[in-house]
Amino acid sequence: MQMKKIILPAFLLLTTINHAKSQTNTIAADSINDKNIRTKVLSEIQSGFESRTRMLDSTVEKLDARVSYLDKSILDTKDSKEKSEKLILRVQAIEDKQKTIDQTELNLLQANYQSAFVNLVSMDREIKPLVLFNSTKTFFSSLSDAGNPMNYDGYTKWYKGFSDYLQAEKSKSPLLSVTSNLIGFANGFTKGVPITGPITTALFTGMNSYIDNMGKKEKDLKAQSEQMLTLTMKISQFDYDKDQIEHEWESIAKELQELQTKYDKTLTTNLKMVGVDKVAFQRDFSAENDAEMRYQYLTNLRDKAAKCVADERQNNPKDWKQSTFVQMGDVQNLRLRFGQITLRISQNIVKYKELFDKYQNDPQLGSKIKDLQFKLKDLQESFDKTFDPMDYINSANKMYKI
Repeated sequence: MQMKKIILPAFLLLTTINHAKSQTNTIAADSINDKNIRTKVLSEIQSGFESRTRMLDSTVEKLDARVSYLDKSILDTKDSKEKSEKLILRVQAIEDKQKTIDQTELNLLQANYQSAFVNLVSMDREIKPLVLFNSTKTFFSSLSDAGNPMNYDGYTKWYKGFSDYLQAEKSKSPLLSVTSNLIGFANGFTKGVPITGPITTALFTGMNSYIDNMGKKEKDLKAQSEQMLTLTMKISQFDYDKDQIEHEWESIAKELQELQTKYDKTLTTNLKMVGVDKVAFQRDFSAENDAEMRYQYLTNLRDKAAKCVADERQNNPKDWKQSTFVQMGDVQNLRLRFGQITLRISQNIVKYKELFDKYQNDPQLGSKIKDLQFKLKDLQESFDKTFDPMDYINSANKMYKI
């Protein structure tokens, strides 16, 4: 299976995308802007959390000091009425301390859920890599061309002579008859059917027969035929090596589809939790290109996430943390999986470089391989501008405060 057929449903991209290469830099720049917006909002969440934590910690320290003072004062007090009043004050101080500790717990969970929510909605654009698909269209089309012998000089004309030989001789030889039938079954060798698998044995045997039956006066044709047979074998090996790499895309595609499904479900759940309509979200955030508007909207979502946690504590004091913890875990898992998938994609792209290095100096395949190397470089650069797998993985591991 060619990767360009896999990558489209895998990333759930638009069915028809024909961006010019100049748009690649624009999309990459948008990706950088989105990352900067996310980083800014997360930094503000961290700053607010630290400020409130310092204030709450200071309050706890003051209340501890007050309790200690009252304990000593109660011991030193002889008057029962005065002692009773100080006991009441001590109970009040302890209750205030517990309220502050509870507020500290709320502050921590609010900051963590805000971080989860911001990371979740920010993935809305990260999970739709239009720039990657735009580059793969050119690269994988050329990759397919390199694996089709008909695209090499002189092969089409030579192959016609070989085909005519099969048609003329197949009634005399069961092996040639099988070869002819297999080529027809494969829907035509001229259409770029990969020359790997069981067909190659019969194909190469048929070509050998064609060469062996040439007369002594056909020295030039025989020399050319030997070159074409060699080329066919090289391309067969190239296709085999290429298929080993492309097999990985099937697994990546499946995991990406599962990730997209999980993401959509998690996003819907969390938008509902904070009281945001999904259609409005898609209009006012997903489709919004103005960076300042996206920042303001994300800031508003952050505030709604904090309020959601506070409301849950008030309305469900017994299990108020449970639903939030579940969503935090889901978001962290999504971001980690996305990082792991993009890392696999990056590693698989690198495998093409290793493949091309193997064939780049071949006198027959070299020119097409060099063209592929240039397109692979564009593909790698486009990917690297848009995705940073280790950033996704590291940010997932550091997403929450302890």
